[in-house]
Amino acid sequence: MTPHTGRASLDCPPLFLAPMAGVTNTVFRRICRQMGADVLTSEFVSAEGILHRNSRTRCYLEFDESERPFGIQLFGAEPERLAEAARVLVDWVAPDFVDLNFGCPVNKVVCKNGGSSLLRDCPLLGRVAGAVVRAVSPTPVTAKIRIGWDERSINALETSRVLVEEGVCRLTVHGRTKSQGYAGVADWDVIAAVAASVTIPVVGNGDIRSGEDAVRRWRSSGVAGLMIGRTAMSNPWIFSEVRAAFTGEDFTQPSAAERWSLIRRHCVEEIAWRGDEAVAMRALRARLMAYTRGMPGGPRLRERLARVGNLSELDDIVAAADAAGV
Repeated sequence: MTPHTGRASLDCPPLFLAPMAGVTNTVFRRICRQMGADVLTSEFVSAEGILHRNSRTRCYLEFDESERPFGIQLFGAEPERLAEAARVLVDWVAPDFVDLNFGCPVNKVVCKNGGSSLLRDCPLLGRVAGAVVRAVSPTPVTAKIRIGWDERSINALETSRVLVEEGVCRLTVHGRTKSQGYAGVADWDVIAAVAASVTIPVVGNGDIRSGEDAVRRWRSSGVAGLMIGRTAMSNPWIFSEVRAAFTGEDFTQPSAAERWSLIRRHCVEEIAWRGDEAVAMRALRARLMAYTRGMPGGPRLRERLARVGNLSELDDIVAAADAAGV
């Protein structure tokens, strides 16, 4: 990036990396922090996994001190079990905040009455939030919701009111319903209505794909912060782009060489974290494929990356792409 260009400068609001299952582990979070993300949260963790302290859950909870402020996102539907799990994780890893997942639309979570399922039961949602707030005080408790279950039951104003009454201190609103999943368009009018109706900070989430999107959404919605999820999966530079859009600096999209350099770095750091090259590369295949979105020859690259098994194979793919001018 180059110095200020003379465009109007705005104070950049806090930028949040959305918690995403199978994506936002400590390696990817640190990459996004270096790109400009201010606040990081773990991928969601089940209360039962924490209470049983299983090995997979321990991986979900790992973070580096450089990631602070850092939160752990919990999901579940039994107030007492979530409260106990929250107490355990605060003693175990001391996050800066505990985030409650009331937004996940994935059926395997919803069928257990977790995630966005609780949007249909405000009394239970309130009991869950209140139990966790009391269990971990003075550690802050935040929450993430969707605007409703479906288009006939958009109740974000009600759920946000309940959560505020139970002591939640920050709220993230994803502007889609559960039934939308990740399709359709995020409704920022509802996000704005929530921001105007509560006394706690509201973070807006949904369809922020560029710096221009971020500035427009922030100006029109009255939110206190912006959360970016799926765009960051393929383009972690989005945080730098958004920050430049607010500060008036120039931003140049990364070159192919810069993209490949980050892809390889991600692999090296993932291997170091997992301690097993084959396991790390298998786990990264979907992430590497996401990085190629928008690249020339993307389908062919994704076909090869879907089978990559080690760094040597990745280097061969990179060399071939470079030779082809990709």
